[in-house]
Amino acid sequence: MTKWLIVSLFIVCGIHVHYRGRVRHGFWRQLTDHSSFMAPINCFMYLFSRVPTTPYVPVSAFPELERLRAAWPAMRAEAEALFSEGHIKASARRDDAGFNSFFKSGWKRFYLKWYGTPHPSAQQLCPQTSQLLAGMPTVKAAMFAALPPGSRLVRHRDPYAGSLRYHLGLITPNDDACFIEVDGERYSWRDGEAVIFDETYIHYADNQTTTNRIILFCDLERPMRYRWAQWVNRAVGRVLLAAAASPNQEGDRTGALNKAFGVLYAVRQAGKALKRRSKPAYYAAKWALILSVLGLILL
Repeated sequence: MTKWLIVSLFIVCGIHVHYRGRVRHGFWRQLTDHSSFMAPINCFMYLFSRVPTTPYVPVSAFPELERLRAAWPAMRAEAEALFSEGHIKASARRDDAGFNSFFKSGWKRFYLKWYGTPHPSAQQLCPQTSQLLAGMPTVKAAMFAALPPGSRLVRHRDPYAGSLRYHLGLITPNDDACFIEVDGERYSWRDGEAVIFDETYIHYADNQTTTNRIILFCDLERPMRYRWAQWVNRAVGRVLLAAAASPNQEGDRTGALNKAFGVLYAVRQAGKALKRRSKPAYYAAKWALILSVLGLILL
């Protein structure tokens, strides 16, 4: 009886996630998307959220972030120096599972903070930004993120609703042709201006200009209505997301998830090779694996 309740919970929450918002994945993509597997946890976060569960959340809901926005010129200077020295870059190894697919389109990053994991490289190379972020417990993760001219991040959902995404423009084209679109609503970055959005809505980014875009990119802890719900959110973040820590360079910590990513990547590459040879064989193998896992759960 218990297993059927669990299966029913996943189905109901998965349907809610799929129909949430105006923009949706196709049925088959949504069925195998990570947001379907995370649906029960994410529905818990939506249910007990203290801030609106809309695609964009007012920046005024996080007044403590004004300290960050006010310091944008100093952060811009550090980001500019990092970029010119080649530190804002794609992962040199297969040790960044969370953003691996972005690197193909030219997206680059430099981690500043990650769910309790300090990055010694950030403390050394951008001390002012690191000091600012160290005094902001609301900010669970942060990085400088670059979107070069002509780059485009495909439509996707991020996996975890316990956080909200904060973008602060540092070096931007200041042009409407460089934008992010969240659930069909478009926002264009501007130097010194901030935006907060719910990354579990389908979104994509595009830089159609000839100018690079560098922003401060942060994960904010979603405020919850009750202390016990906030504790659950914090606990999931410590266990699940801390394991996705990725290094900038030697001396920075690599989380357990990224240590295992090399093996997972090899399996993924084998699947892509099979798909190139025979799409019917690829989908048959994919669904055989999914049905096998479901069968083990229901036994």
